[in-house]
Amino acid sequence: MPSNAQFETHTQTHTEVWVQEPKRYRVVLLNDDYSTQDFVIEVLQKIFGKNVEDSVNLMLQIHHNGRGVCGIYPYDIAETKVAQVHKMAKDRQYPLRAILEKVE
Repeated sequence: MPSNAQFETHTQTHTEVWVQEPKRYRVVLLNDDYSTQDFVIEVLQKIFGKNVEDSVNLMLQIHHNGRGVCGIYPYDIAETKVAQVHKMAKDRQYPLRAILEKVE
């Protein structure tokens, strides 16, 4: 072999990328004895983008069952929606509460 010969080595690597879906959270509205049905419907429309019919049906579910799922979102979005509900309720002087529940 000549001493001035150059050898090239090529190494090929294979990388697998695993993309994990973000954990999801339910935003749940809780019934209370003071928030009006109209206010709950307004919250469902403004914060959760529900139409009138879906808002009325969900409000009735919350009223009769004590709670209702408004949507399932990644954590940051769900947390923001809960904060929006609490701010809107506080501004209007209602005790309406929303909570997060991790989807398993």
